[in-house]
Amino acid sequence: MSEKARYFVYILLCGDGSLYTGITNNLERRFEAHKNGKGGHYTRSREVVKFVYTEEQPNRSLASKREAEIKSWSKEDKLALIKAKATE
Repeated sequence: MSEKARYFVYILLCGDGSLYTGITNNLERRFEAHKNGKGGHYTRSREVVKFVYTEEQPNRSLASKREAEIKSWSKEDKLALIKAKATE
């Protein structure tokens, strides 16, 4: 039997200081896609610097819901989430 699928919600820091939120089931592959201009439309015109936040979810549905929630937040709220995770 295959291992249960895991998904991640992530926030990327872009070279212009902006943040990009997305989901994936493979963080390394998704980062490379963003770096090579094959990720989200938003990151195609921006340098992708690094992941600043990752959060595991048990399935795609929950990851998508969490992504939508985080995307609705202000940049300040996202930075607070990143800071809180960094101090765990």
